[in-house]
Amino acid sequence: MLRNLLLLAARVLIAILFVPAGISTLSNLTGSAGYFAGLGFPLPTLVALGVGLFELAGGLLVLVGFQTRTAALLLAAFAFSAGFIGHYGQGDDPVLIFMHSQALMKDIATAGGLLALSVAGAGALSIDRG
Repeated sequence: MLRNLLLLAARVLIAILFVPAGISTLSNLTGSAGYFAGLGFPLPTLVALGVGLFELAGGLLVLVGFQTRTAALLLAAFAFSAGFIGHYGQGDDPVLIFMHSQALMKDIATAGGLLALSVAGAGALSIDRG
């Protein structure tokens, strides 16, 4: 039972990161598109829409424990690549360099937790039940 409670806690904590991020991205498409444009993405509004929907849907799938292994694996790849795209080598002063370095490490750690969740599964307290 402890295993299942810990897997539920892991899913909730992951969802707390991705669901609000998706809502924030979708509720401020102009600002999000500006961020992606600054990173050099073509069609930044479309990228922002896709990212917001992916974060929201992936976070909700992990939260309820549906298709958890697949959702966690895709979110791990997303977190890892987003960390390097959005944070690696960013910043032009020591404070920004530090902030981006920390954000990159957070994204890498998040990817690691998601990989573990993709192997462990959602647990019994989920739609997947496994």
